[in-house]
Amino acid sequence: MLFTPLKIGTVTLKNRIMRSATWEGMCVEGVPTEKLIKLYEELAENNVGLIITGYTYVSKEGMQLPNKMGLDNDDNLDHFKRLVERVHIKNGLIAVQLVHAGGQANRKSSGLKPIAPSAITFPTFQEVPAEMTKSDIERVIECFATSAKRAKEAGFDFVQLHGAHGYLINQFLSPLTNKRIDEYGGSLENRSRFLKEVVLRIKDVVGNDYPLMIKLNGDDCLDGGFSINEAVNVSEMLEKLGISFIEVSGGSAASNDKSPVRQNIDSVEKECYNCEFARKIKEKVKMPVGVVGGIRSFEVAENIIKNGIADAVSLSRPFIREPNLISRWLSGDRRKAKCISCNACFKPGLSGEGVYCVVEKRSVFKN
Repeated sequence: MLFTPLKIGTVTLKNRIMRSATWEGMCVEGVPTEKLIKLYEELAENNVGLIITGYTYVSKEGMQLPNKMGLDNDDNLDHFKRLVERVHIKNGLIAVQLVHAGGQANRKSSGLKPIAPSAITFPTFQEVPAEMTKSDIERVIECFATSAKRAKEAGFDFVQLHGAHGYLINQFLSPLTNKRIDEYGGSLENRSRFLKEVVLRIKDVVGNDYPLMIKLNGDDCLDGGFSINEAVNVSEMLEKLGISFIEVSGGSAASNDKSPVRQNIDSVEKECYNCEFARKIKEKVKMPVGVVGGIRSFEVAENIIKNGIADAVSLSRPFIREPNLISRWLSGDRRKAKCISCNACFKPGLSGEGVYCVVEKRSVFKN
C-alpha cells in the first residue's frame, strides 16, 4: 500500500510517503544553498514520493527562524529553478511550502515588527504584534499569490500553504489568536475568510490546474483553540475551493506535550498522534488526505493507508537522521526509523550549521 502511486491534482506520486516541511537553516538571504539542494537530491534519490521544502516566507515581516527560504521577490527565481531542476533530474517531485509567521515572526530574523490578526499577548509571540489592518490583509494575500506564481514559474510541482502550528493562517482560524470583531473574526466562517481569500487569489494567479495543498491543524490541542470539528468544516470548504490535498497536523509550540514535534516516541502506541484528526477529516472529504506526526514504523505507516485513516504519510525528523529510510524499507529492511525524537537536530540550525542528526554524527565519530 505505501509503495503504490497516489494522484494529487494533476500530478502522480510514485509512492505515498512524503517528506513533511522541515526548517533546515540552509539558506542565505532566502536563497537555497548548495548544501540544501544536495539534501533534496539525496531525498529524491532515495525514493521519497514528495519532498516538501522548509517553510518559505512570502513576506519579510513574516519570517521566523533565521536562514530560511524566501519567495518574496523575483530576484532569486533562477536559484529556485536550479533547485527544482536538480530534484527533477533525480526523478523526484518537490512542493514549496509558503508561510507567513504572523505573530510568531521574529524581529531578530526579519528586522520588522510582527503583524497578526490581533494585537495580543500569546505564549508563542516574541512581542505583542501589530493588529493587521484591512490594507495589511490585502497585501499579505497578494504576497501569498505572487509567491505561488513564482513557485509555478520555478517549476515546483505543488504549492503547499502552511495553515498549521500557530502561523498566520492558523492564527486567523483560531479563536485564541483571532479576537477581531470585523468580517475576519468571530464565527468560523469569518475566521476562515482570510484562508479562503488566499486560496481564491492564488487560483486566480496560477490557474485551477496547478495543484494547491495545505498543511492544516486538525486541532490546536489547546483549550478554546481551533478544534477538530472546525477543521472538518474548513476542510470541506477547501475541497469546494479546489484544494488538492490536505496534510493533517496538530498543535503548536504553545501546546506543550501536544506540540507538533513531540519527544520520546519510543513505542508504537506513541506514533501517529494526529491519526484521529486525519481520520475524521478523511471521512468528510473526497480529496486525498495525508497525516504527519510521530510516524516511525513501517507497519504503522502501512496500516494508516490500509485502514483508510489517510491516503499518504509524512515524516520529518526521521529523514534528518536517515535520508535513505524509504530506500531501506523498499530493500526489505523494515526496521523502524532510527530517529529517537530528541529534537537536538534543530540546535545546529540555530547556530548557523543547518539541521543534522547530532546522535548519528556522534555515532559516526565514535566508530
